[in-house]
Amino acid sequence: MTEMVQDASLDTSIEDLIDSFEFLDDWEERYRYIIEMGRKLTPMDDALKTEASRVQGCTSQVWLVCNVDENMPPRLSFIADSDAHIVRGLVAVLLMIFSNKTAQEIRSIDIDDILARLEFSQHLSPNRANGLHAMVKRIQATAESYC
Repeated sequence: MTEMVQDASLDTSIEDLIDSFEFLDDWEERYRYIIEMGRKLTPMDDALKTEASRVQGCTSQVWLVCNVDENMPPRLSFIADSDAHIVRGLVAVLLMIFSNKTAQEIRSIDIDDILARLEFSQHLSPNRANGLHAMVKRIQATAESYC
């Protein structure tokens, strides 16, 4: 494992994901790992797959819904799905990063750093990268509305 500065704000699961990506030798293996993560996502109820929950800017169909608990401050959890295998895996990564956090915690996440450490910008097609950023913007905008 390579030496890196640990970001105290990151969940262990995010660090585990980054470590797993560093362990995998090539991007074919990483793509398979991402697809497997997507397969493990809890299926989204079809009733939630509406035009209002669809993420604009994604080439694939992506739906994203936020649930807010009643804690103070409230925690936001996201349910999401996609009709494309790799995109569904990317959805799983984003849910791992952003779900079950307060709006302030979501705002403080350095998503650019995490995505750089995962090397997504070098290995995702421009369409997938645009879709990933559209999902991130939607999550951040949702969190912003609870600040």
